[in-house]
Amino acid sequence: MKRIKTPAGLAALLLAGTCLTAPLALPSLALAEVTADGTTTEASPLTPAVAGVTAPKDFFPQEPGTDYYLANYTQYEAYLKLLDQQSDRMKLESFGTTEEGRTQWMAIVSTPENLANLERYKDIARRLAKAEGVSEDEARQLAAEGKAVVWIDAGLHATETVTTQGQVHVLYRLLTGQDAETQRTLNDTILLFGHVNPDGLELVADWYMRKDKPEERSFRDIPRLYQKYTGHDNNRDSYMVTQAETENVNRIHYREWFPQIVYNQHQTGPRGMVVFIPPFRDPFNYNLDSLVMTTTNELGTAMHSRLVSEGKGGSGADTVASYSTWHNGMVRSTPYYHNAVGILTEIIGGPTPEDIALVPEHQLARSDLPLPIAPRKWHLRDSIDYQWSMNRAVIDYAARNRERVLFNMWRMGMNGIERGSTDTWQITPSDVDRLRAAGGEGQRGAVDAGLMASVIRTSENREARGYIINPETQRDLPASVAFLNTLIKNGVDVEVAERPFTVNGTRYPAGSYVVKTAQAYRPHVLDMFEPQDHPHNTDYPGGPPKLPYDVAGYTLAYQMGVNFDRIQDGFEAPTTKATDVLSAPAGRVIGSGRAGYVIGHEANNSFILTNRLLAAGIKPEWISQSVRANGETLGAGAIWVPASEQATAIVREAVGPLGIDAHAVARRPAGDGMALKPVRVGLVDRYGGVMSSGWTRWLLEQYEFPFEVVYPKALDTEDLNAKYDVLVFTDTAAPTLSYAGYRNGGAWSQPAPETVPDEMRGWLGEVTAETTVPRIAEFARKGGTVVTIGNSNRLAHLLGAPIEPALVNNENGRVTPLATTDFFLPGSVLSASVETTNPLAYGMPEQADVFFSNGQTFRVTGEGAKTVVTFDSENPLRSGWAHHPERLKDTAAVVDVDLGEGKVFAYGAEVTQRAQPHGTFRLFFNGLLYGPASAGRE
Repeated sequence: MKRIKTPAGLAALLLAGTCLTAPLALPSLALAEVTADGTTTEASPLTPAVAGVTAPKDFFPQEPGTDYYLANYTQYEAYLKLLDQQSDRMKLESFGTTEEGRTQWMAIVSTPENLANLERYKDIARRLAKAEGVSEDEARQLAAEGKAVVWIDAGLHATETVTTQGQVHVLYRLLTGQDAETQRTLNDTILLFGHVNPDGLELVADWYMRKDKPEERSFRDIPRLYQKYTGHDNNRDSYMVTQAETENVNRIHYREWFPQIVYNQHQTGPRGMVVFIPPFRDPFNYNLDSLVMTTTNELGTAMHSRLVSEGKGGSGADTVASYSTWHNGMVRSTPYYHNAVGILTEIIGGPTPEDIALVPEHQLARSDLPLPIAPRKWHLRDSIDYQWSMNRAVIDYAARNRERVLFNMWRMGMNGIERGSTDTWQITPSDVDRLRAAGGEGQRGAVDAGLMASVIRTSENREARGYIINPETQRDLPASVAFLNTLIKNGVDVEVAERPFTVNGTRYPAGSYVVKTAQAYRPHVLDMFEPQDHPHNTDYPGGPPKLPYDVAGYTLAYQMGVNFDRIQDGFEAPTTKATDVLSAPAGRVIGSGRAGYVIGHEANNSFILTNRLLAAGIKPEWISQSVRANGETLGAGAIWVPASEQATAIVREAVGPLGIDAHAVARRPAGDGMALKPVRVGLVDRYGGVMSSGWTRWLLEQYEFPFEVVYPKALDTEDLNAKYDVLVFTDTAAPTLSYAGYRNGGAWSQPAPETVPDEMRGWLGEVTAETTVPRIAEFARKGGTVVTIGNSNRLAHLLGAPIEPALVNNENGRVTPLATTDFFLPGSVLSASVETTNPLAYGMPEQADVFFSNGQTFRVTGEGAKTVVTFDSENPLRSGWAHHPERLKDTAAVVDVDLGEGKVFAYGAEVTQRAQPHGTFRLFFNGLLYGPASAGRE
């Protein structure tokens, strides 16, 4: 084994922010040799060299896929550039840059003839995907001419190392293969090989390779998130599109190349198996076109068949894993809402050899495990051999079914256009329950057929023909425009009115936004505007609910506080389609007064202006009562900026791009004011990185809040009041703390200090009840502000806040969380009442949509605690799934607590989750400013 030196610059990097025809028999990548006792020995090179194109083994310091070696992105990038020079079957294109500034490369692989006509094939894919204006005859002609476009990615989750190390071998074999299958498939397909997380690969590979002794190498103790802000959640950003990498991928998928198949490769496989491959378990989202689901199942089955035909056992499907097709927002799931097949595989393996476990029930063949595999030693090269077969299966399917996958893309798009042009009804799980209730016992499960018309197909139950967003009725117009831009970045057609128009008696001004459902990506439109109605899933009647894969409800229009009209009749409007992302209408300075400026508190962008003023030494105030300015009424919390030359320059420069209005007035508004001051925010993180903290870091940067990342060791040793005004503990930032009524998540292990570089040892440690909590309590009592969110609310209780968990059982003084049979609410949108006169809620509506996920709510037990957000109904569910939602009634989702001279703000609602709920950001932002401004006040 060669000795591999640690790449230079590691410390700097770490510190930086169906046609199931039998496949042809082909030579496979060389497997490790398995001996009689179950051990393995390295065999021949994974990919033999072919003259004219440099093989992986001849380029990299060690062949990728061999034990104890990982190639990093710098090496991977250099190899792609060399292949681009040496092969006429590949064209290398950049498709953007990452959050850390690296280039994302896409290797386009096909025949030289196809590569010479890429623009034509791209146009065919676009016309078929969008479907508008394309007849069935024309669609068939285009499908006959076109090439199936397949996206195959690597590296999304950087510690899942099989995908990137294997991709260099897949590329090399496709570029050099002379066999019939390679030539046939390349002729009929255009393959897009994209790397989706270059920053993560560089980090993970360099960290793994830093040890001289191969057996000591590991990437389990990586010190920070493997995507700058989101870590593993980079695969939850596809509909929100906050990260540069997501925007780059979405542009390829839904605005430029429109692949019919998206293959998203992951790890790890089910225990006792090798790989998960679709079909997925139920439920699938009812907004999807059924054809996309049947085709996904068809392709997944073809992949299983190929592995089985090659004697490769251990592939499982369906209920062997928790993956489903309910949740939008993942690289492989968002394609479903765009009529594209999305394939997820989850395979075992890595550079450090491992063992396949013996799970007795997985040794018996069944429909979701057709060919079991016996326990054995497993090497990365074994996984790469499977990856090659699965890639070949996907490519072969696309080639053999070229015209069908192209035409079906049009068919599904046209289905969306046709369904959005007439009255339609969607059956949801709640509708099924209503039919059962109306039909009574029935006969063998059947009820009166007439109930379909009387219960379901009523006028009021019709699906929307479109949605109109009136700019004059938005509380936060820039946030509403941001919502529309998420649609545009997902290829949805958004229209802007050129002049006023009337629909159903309502007059809409010029500049109104229209999103019609009569478009190819109708499933995505519906999923972003309409509530999700997740079925009540249990293994047996009366049994505990089954946790969905990710969240159950996420309606983005609700989360972002968008006010829209849902139109159920056909309508026309004088509009033009937006050709690219929109800018919010420019804000203005209104009036000519010289005393100062009054700005509404409703727009999140007002915090950007506030932070710019504070950074310049200007101290705005929040006015505690509503304000009249230039004929408009601004709610409690309006921002008062006394006039000065500097303040005037900042306000006038900012309001236009930020899309907020400033009222120039002749005198200070009446009412008490709270003078703001510059704040020093400490955002708590842990060694290894906390995803919720990473998302919050991104959010603070967008809104220009000054902050530092602080680690537990600093909390235990530094003078906190001298350094910080606010400490923020996001969900899971303090996992070792425990408190009755909360489920303990536990902490992941941390490395010994001597095993990490000196500059990162200060990141080690945990928030502890014995040492850290007393220091945080002292910080608050001396005027500091403590913000706790989600599971970190355990800290609020430990600090002595006069609140208690509400969602608990209390038997003989023993407090425990409610069992899931008594309360279950996995990631859903709820309606809540807001006390808008509390500074923590300035700018909020009296009723707001909030995101909540199997968390804890509160009851106030003493003086000094005020409820700010309350669940005030028996069933506050707006989107998702809630089992026994009545348990939430009259419990607090957000509380404002006085602690000495300081504040504790506890958020049971996840007001910043994944940077999506713009409608509740201000609850968080207000806390960062209100706490320090009120320190020591009566």
